[in-house]
Amino acid sequence: MKVEIWSDVMCPFCYIGKRRFEHALANFEHKDEIEIEWKSFQLNPLLKTDPNISIHDYLAETKGWQPEYARQLNQQVTDMAAEVGLVYHMDQAVVANSFDAHRFSHYAKLNGLGVGAEEQLFRAYFTDGKNIADHNVLTELGGNIGLNPENVKSVLAANQFSNEVHYDLREAQELGISAVPFFVLDRKYAVSGAQPEAVFLDALQKAFADQQPEIIADSDNSCDVDGENC
Repeated sequence: MKVEIWSDVMCPFCYIGKRRFEHALANFEHKDEIEIEWKSFQLNPLLKTDPNISIHDYLAETKGWQPEYARQLNQQVTDMAAEVGLVYHMDQAVVANSFDAHRFSHYAKLNGLGVGAEEQLFRAYFTDGKNIADHNVLTELGGNIGLNPENVKSVLAANQFSNEVHYDLREAQELGISAVPFFVLDRKYAVSGAQPEAVFLDALQKAFADQQPEIIADSDNSCDVDGENC
């Protein structure tokens, strides 16, 4: 059974949702029969990479918030991440357009390393404070998961896999996906948001048993184009 996950690198709930889903999958009796495919989504396609602005100021500016309110929300999501063993350093996060990171992810997926690429990208952005739009950073991340660094560098320089990213973005629009993370299980069930592990496990069991389509949504724990926290 295939599980497709639409996600953006700079979405804090996507990393949390990834970890919660993984915990649920570990307890799923048919886990060895699950294929996971990560799909591209951009919360702000027009975002310009700017290492000189903090994520708090970026959110304050784009959402019309006070900087202190943005800091409070980022602390809340940091605390939520800690509950699943993730360490967020939001003060170090680099405001960066994620398009090239998605291209890198597609190249990694072509080489059977898509899941590893997503983990590297999330960790780089939320934990290590790295610029995920920097080709040198992406080349380093590729080397970490076993990709040839020179090949990664060539792919990024040649603008390869742009069509694949745009395809995912169009497909998300066609499916009505406006918030991430968004999990589609065998095209039967959809789970929206960083749901509790029990919800993911239930959805896995129902989808595997070929039940009728159903959508389980929780917009409070997801990022959308106009939503809070992201």
